[in-house]
Amino acid sequence: MELMFSLLAQGVQMLLVVAIAPLQVGLTRKIKARLLLRRGASIIQPYRDLWKLLRKEALMAENASWLCRMLPYVVFSTTWVAAALVPTYATGLIFGWSADIIVVVSLLGTARFALVLAGLDVGTSFGGIGSSREMLIASLAEPAMLLVVFTSALVAGTTQLSEIALHLLHQPIGLRVSLGLALVAMVIVALAENARIPVDNPATHLELTMVHEAMILEYSGRHLALMELAACVKMVLYVSLIACLFFPVGLADPGSRLPAMAAGMGIYAVKLTVAAFLLAVGETTAAKMRVFRVPQFLAIAGVFATLAVILLFVSRGM
Repeated sequence: MELMFSLLAQGVQMLLVVAIAPLQVGLTRKIKARLLLRRGASIIQPYRDLWKLLRKEALMAENASWLCRMLPYVVFSTTWVAAALVPTYATGLIFGWSADIIVVVSLLGTARFALVLAGLDVGTSFGGIGSSREMLIASLAEPAMLLVVFTSALVAGTTQLSEIALHLLHQPIGLRVSLGLALVAMVIVALAENARIPVDNPATHLELTMVHEAMILEYSGRHLALMELAACVKMVLYVSLIACLFFPVGLADPGSRLPAMAAGMGIYAVKLTVAAFLLAVGETTAAKMRVFRVPQFLAIAGVFATLAVILLFVSRGM
C-alpha cells in the first residue's frame, strides 16, 4: 500500500507539470493584457491552441531529414523529465534520489541541443539565425546557472534537490547575501532560457529579433504542438526550480500523507500565480533589448553568481 501511494504521488507530480504548464502561460498573458488595459484571451487559450495543432496535419520541408521528425519528441521528453524531477509540492518522492540538480541541468542541455539541431536541419536562414543566437545565450547562461547550483550545493552540502529544500526548511541558515545574489542570477537565467523579455519577446514574430520562434518556424501540426508544450513546461520547470532552491515553504516532508501533500499543492499553485504576476509586471514595464546587448545582460547573472560563491566562502572562513 505504501509503495502504491508513493508511485501515485510521483505520477501526480509528473502529470501536474505538464497539465499546468499551458495554464501558467495563459495566466501570464491574461495578467499582462489586464495591465495593458486590454481584455486579453482566456487563460485556457493555450490548451485550445495545442489541441488545434494536434488535429492538424504535420507538414515537413522537402529537404528535412528524419531528425526533423524525431527532435520535437526529444525536446519535449527531456524537458518533461527534467521538470518532473524538480520537487513541486512534496520532497522525498520515490524517484527523488534521481532529482539531482546536475541531472536537471544536463537534461536541459540535451533539450537545447535538440532544439538548435532542429533549427539547423532544414537549412533556412531564419533557423540558422535563431540557432546561433540560442547557442550564444546558452554559452553565457549555463555557466551562471552552474555557479548558482554550486552556491546552493555549498549551503546544503548536496546537489540533491529534495535535500536542499529540506535543509533550507529545517536548518537555521539566516539571511545570506550569497543566496540573494544567486536568486537574482537565477531569475536572469530563467528569463533568458525561456525567451522572455528583455532577452526575447514571445509575442512577436519579427525575423530580426526572435530567437526561439526562429528555430521552430518550419514545424506544424503535432510537431509544433510538442515544441510549444515543451516551452510551457520549461517555464514551469524554472519557476519550480526557483521555488525549490530559494522559497521551499509549503513543501511536504518525506513520508507525509495526503493532507500535507494537498496543502503543498495549494501553496505551489500560489507560487505559480505569483510568478505569473511578477513576470507579467516585468514584461509590461521593460522593453526588449537589442540582440547585441543581451550578452551584457547575461554577464550580470554571471557576475552575481560568482559573487555569491565568493561571499559564501568568505562568510564560512570568518
